[in-house]
Amino acid sequence: MAEQMTGAQSLIRSLESAGVDTVFGIPGGAILPAYDPLLDSTKIRHILVRHEQGAGHAAQGYAQVTGRVGVCMATSGPGATNLVTPLADAHMDSVPIVAITGQVASAAIGTDAFQEADIRGITMPITKHNYLVTDPAEIPRAIAEAFYIAATGRPGPVLVDIAKDALQATTTFEWPQSINLPGYRPVTRPHAKQIREAARLIAASTRPVLYVGGGVIKSGAHEELKVLAELTRIPVVTTLMARGAFPDSHPLHLGMPGMHGTVAAVGALQRSDLLICLGARFDDRVTGRLDTFAPDAVVIHADIDPAEISKNRHAEVPIVGDCREVIADLVVAVQSEYDEGRRGEEGLWLATCQAWRDRYPLGYESPEGSLSPQYVIERIGSLTGADTTYVAGVGQHQMWAAHFIKYERPRTWLNSGGLGTMGYAVPAAMGAKVGRPDSPVWAIDGDGCFQMTNQELATCALNGIPIKVAIINNSSLGMVRQWQTLFYDGRYSSTDLHSVRVPDFVKLAEALGCVGLRCDTAGDVDETITKAMSINDAPVVIDFIVNPDAMVWPMVPAGTSNDALEIARDLKPVFDEDDL
Repeated sequence: MAEQMTGAQSLIRSLESAGVDTVFGIPGGAILPAYDPLLDSTKIRHILVRHEQGAGHAAQGYAQVTGRVGVCMATSGPGATNLVTPLADAHMDSVPIVAITGQVASAAIGTDAFQEADIRGITMPITKHNYLVTDPAEIPRAIAEAFYIAATGRPGPVLVDIAKDALQATTTFEWPQSINLPGYRPVTRPHAKQIREAARLIAASTRPVLYVGGGVIKSGAHEELKVLAELTRIPVVTTLMARGAFPDSHPLHLGMPGMHGTVAAVGALQRSDLLICLGARFDDRVTGRLDTFAPDAVVIHADIDPAEISKNRHAEVPIVGDCREVIADLVVAVQSEYDEGRRGEEGLWLATCQAWRDRYPLGYESPEGSLSPQYVIERIGSLTGADTTYVAGVGQHQMWAAHFIKYERPRTWLNSGGLGTMGYAVPAAMGAKVGRPDSPVWAIDGDGCFQMTNQELATCALNGIPIKVAIINNSSLGMVRQWQTLFYDGRYSSTDLHSVRVPDFVKLAEALGCVGLRCDTAGDVDETITKAMSINDAPVVIDFIVNPDAMVWPMVPAGTSNDALEIARDLKPVFDEDDL
């Protein structure tokens, strides 16, 4: 016999049935009925954030380190609209989260009632799917489907908006035993014919590159990727979202491609005759001017989302499927090609790519009298240990963290890649620490990003979430300032934040219940990091005062060909006829 309860009780029971152990959120009028039974749950920990954006990014961080669906909750109107940015962020980066929002009573919908917003309509373009529930009996089904949709196929955000009267009404609870969505059937198994054709091209190519995206991490395919790379001896590039999918220490790894990619990674893509694209989407930050990207390459494109294949670059061999299954099948098919004696000569190509890597290693200048931000980040990566999770905001520090920390394992690098959301790092690090409590979590943030969401440090302090935050404080909006230096004749319009003076980040950290530290000389960097690592009963914030003129190199100017890659200001592009 079905159990009688309120819609709010049914919601909490549904979340428990979906395996939820943590919800990040803030109560308010429309969602308030759900917070009463939530208080009685012995399975779900609710973390009261200071801003709904923080709840959404925390759910993202939790999802990205665990591989499970993250959950956030907010009330109607402004509570729901404050989730728009993290929902858009999760949509761009394929992060599985479920957002639960309260809505005004069903009779008031469409009347411009107090705190009413059509959050379903607002978020339609930035969610995989969303629901408006006005019948309390529909709550279990909507929640079950939301979690299924968020986690399967190409992961992404799903929103469930529930009218207040549906939460208050009496209903029965019955958790669905199966999910039947006729219009949603993600294809995970690749087509055997396409796999065979891809294997044939791999065996015949002389300048192949494995172009690896975040889909490899999402599918848990890092071990299969390593097997394929070592079998074929094909050089590997990992995008910003795929850092850690392939070990940085591996001799086949060329680094990150794109606007701020390594010379070897960019050069290999540009000179390749075959791109094996796995779980990536030919993003503009990777391709540069699209019509000049990898001009001689045939493309094999494997992705769980058929809409991504041939969207930006035509794929001669399209493969729809889960990356783990695609790569596993490719290993078998390529080995069969090799067993039949069909294998191109890859030694010269690999040696060329490795020569680029050796000739143009990542580096930076250390001007006398100022602290290099790259050095700070490099030392954090060296001192904190292989088990550490790193979470970056957006801007120069994001690129430096992607380059100067070595990533050996998946799900240890979190950032806002597609949307480029300033303010992502602190709340996402909070969620990551909740999801992986036994591992150190470092947020590497800029002074601009930090000032957008630093209030979540109070959440961390009060809930025993001891993250570390390294503020790379150049007193400016660094990446914007870099563009102004390079393309606007040094006219620094509205980029000076004066962050060295206001606010005092050490005092701010202490006011938020954290330990505050400051470092402005290279000789004190190791000692400061070590001191932060020794504190495990409170969040720690380090204000690193760094050189404001430091720039991110290499760089491809926006809108130009990747052949225009420069490794430093005032230098000619790296590639010339001798590199062809």
